[in-house]
Amino acid sequence: MSEMYMTFLTSEFKKWTRDPMMRFMLYYPLFFGLIGRFVLPWAAETSDFSLDQIADVAVVALTLMTPQVFGALAGFSILDDRDDRILTSINVTPLSMHQFLSFRLGVVTVLTFVSCTYVMWFSDIGGMPLSGILAVAFLAALSAPMTGLLINAFSDNKVQGFAVMKGFGILLLFPIAALFFFDATELWFSFAPGFWPAKAISGLIRGDEMLYLSYNQYYFIGLAYALALNVLVYRLFVKRTRL
Repeated sequence: MSEMYMTFLTSEFKKWTRDPMMRFMLYYPLFFGLIGRFVLPWAAETSDFSLDQIADVAVVALTLMTPQVFGALAGFSILDDRDDRILTSINVTPLSMHQFLSFRLGVVTVLTFVSCTYVMWFSDIGGMPLSGILAVAFLAALSAPMTGLLINAFSDNKVQGFAVMKGFGILLLFPIAALFFFDATELWFSFAPGFWPAKAISGLIRGDEMLYLSYNQYYFIGLAYALALNVLVYRLFVKRTRL
């Protein structure tokens, strides 16, 4: 069984590196970290504005784009498998379809967690503790499998998948907008999965006293919300793709 998982993992990485668009997307988190570490401080110095005043906005923007990237990679990879009828052939292997998809999505979640950790740590903006970075990286990473499944639930090929990805990408604007509110008004944006890790990041940087809820409330409500959404989206994916 372990050899089969390794075969699937090797095949997955080959698929990502074979497609030019997917290969380029793998470098996105590296670019995000470099932007946070070098480009934003340089822009602040040359434009005479304080990066500290928008530290949470900068970190949130860079961090929340990472799950979108890896979610898109997972989504496009599964679309390829559907086109090649690989998902159908899985039924003749010792793995069930749910085990296979869980493995694929689990790998993407781990890669997203590592990448989000890198982006926040390497950017070194806002003075967040490593423990907080690791916790928020895990919370943010839960959006990656959700994105991959949503792409497949609403598209049948890569062209449609790209349009769906761009459409759901608009949801990133709501967590960023929520950072400018510090009262109950912010809850209007809480439907977006990224709202909760965004506010948790803001809590680490600004402190609980400036926010409507505490860091722990943002984190654990967000954790329960993300897990529930993943379950619902997975069921939607299975229903619409008839797997």
